[in-house]
Amino acid sequence: MKKSFLLLLLALASVTTPAFADPTDPPAMTAVTSTDAVAARAEMLTARLEEIKSMDKSNMTRVERKALRKEVKAIKTELATTKNGVYLSVGAIIIIVLLLILLL
Repeated sequence: MKKSFLLLLLALASVTTPAFADPTDPPAMTAVTSTDAVAARAEMLTARLEEIKSMDKSNMTRVERKALRKEVKAIKTELATTKNGVYLSVGAIIIIVLLLILLL
C-alpha cells in the first residue's frame, strides 16, 4: 500500500512544466479590478434589471422590446461571469476521491 502511494507520488512529482516569464512583456492581466468595483458594477446592473422589469412595455415598438431583451440577456451573462466560485471537474473529483481512499 505504501509502495503504490510512493510510486503515485513520484509519478505526479516527476511531471512538471517549467514556466519562464519575460520581464520585458507587460502583465497578461491589465484590467485587474478590485472586489469593491466588481460589487458596485453588479449592484448597478441589478438596479438596471429592476428598472427594466418595472417599465411599461405595452407602448414600445417591436424593435425597442427586442433591444431591451438583448440588454437583459447581456446583463444576465455579465452578472453570471462576475460570480466567483471554485469549480471542480469530474476528473479532479475522481482523483481526490481516489487519493482519499488510498490515504485512509
